[in-house]
Amino acid sequence: MGFQKQGLMWLSGLLFLNILVLSRADVQHYDLFLQESQFTKLCSTKNVLTVNGSFPGPEIRARRGDTVFVNVHNQGNNSVSIKWEGVEDSISGSNELIQPGRNFTYQIELDDEIGTLWWHATSAWASATVHGAFVVLPAANEDYPFPTPDSDKTIIIGEWFRQELTEANQTIAPGQADAYTIDGHTGETNGCSNDTTFEYQVDYQGLYLVRVMNVVNETMVFSIASHSLTIVGQSGAYSRRSFTNSLTLGPYQVVDVLFCANQNLGHYYITARPSSDTTRSTSGILRYTTTSTLV
Repeated sequence: MGFQKQGLMWLSGLLFLNILVLSRADVQHYDLFLQESQFTKLCSTKNVLTVNGSFPGPEIRARRGDTVFVNVHNQGNNSVSIKWEGVEDSISGSNELIQPGRNFTYQIELDDEIGTLWWHATSAWASATVHGAFVVLPAANEDYPFPTPDSDKTIIIGEWFRQELTEANQTIAPGQADAYTIDGHTGETNGCSNDTTFEYQVDYQGLYLVRVMNVVNETMVFSIASHSLTIVGQSGAYSRRSFTNSLTLGPYQVVDVLFCANQNLGHYYITARPSSDTTRSTSGILRYTTTSTLV
């Protein structure tokens, strides 16, 4: 009898917490505009389908329990639909194509999802440039189950193709990418003066939550030189903490990590490369903004 009473009390407490979270939930609205834009990378310029003119697309942010309305306006030349990776509940209209010149509003009801999800176009040709992060923060009355970071940053490992990606060549075989990218930057390893390098500025002794997304159809290895990483979440859920010097991310995997900026003043390379080929990589720079007191 006592055991049953304790179980009922535990269940009642859990229901109360869920009701409290939902009572503080909010409604978020986003507009995504699919557009043909010109980008110059690898010494050549081409048209690509982008979201709000950017590659990768904009980040969507909400809190656990929120309702998110995302109005997608297709101003491109081909029909497109968007997939929401990591969202537990089914989303009405997710399998329908948005015709050129039309729009569609996705209604996303967040429940237990937490951490980093992501969204992308469903067709292979469009998803190479049409993708972005979907960050789910703790509810207003919740804390992180790990030390609260000073700030968080999403880093997207992507790829770039010299060829035009159109409806005619929807299937992109793994390994065909001409370069890899970090947040859309190919880095300076390709010998093209117009290629840019990703930079991430941090303060000495700051604690940072980094959301690493691999949107490449290859297993990729990610690392920050001289910094250790603490894994705290994967694919929309918190995980048991583990420690590593580098991340190995499977195709389309998302991992949340903590790291402390506790090294000497200077800059450190951020690298991403396929696990099968150590000669093909891209790099960015982690740059400290304050003077270190370490000798």
